[in-house]
Amino acid sequence: MDTHSKSLQSPSGVEDLKDKIVEVLKTIYDPEIPVNIYEIGLIYEVKVDVDNVVSIDMTLTSPACPVAGTLPGDVESKVAAISGVASAKVNLVWEPTWTPEKMSEAAQLQLGML
Repeated sequence: MDTHSKSLQSPSGVEDLKDKIVEVLKTIYDPEIPVNIYEIGLIYEVKVDVDNVVSIDMTLTSPACPVAGTLPGDVESKVAAISGVASAKVNLVWEPTWTPEKMSEAAQLQLGML
């Protein structure tokens, strides 16, 4: 019996949820750079497990970033509020070190780097 139902635990359901997460990440901006954190390249990985628990590896432009104490928590709370997300955890990582080359082409264009 094939129901064609799509649960969030299915591979396509997980991808759909990841797409929603990326859309939310694109609404969060680094206050020093007028580009969202996803396009800047601060998000290294988004993982969703079978229970819809989200784990995000992200970095900052530098350890001395003025929003180092608040931005990861903002990301966590906005992702946790997405329908279908059981919980969200942001892991702040420093390796690999962020460089401007991690920015998307769109971000580089927006900032006049290309």
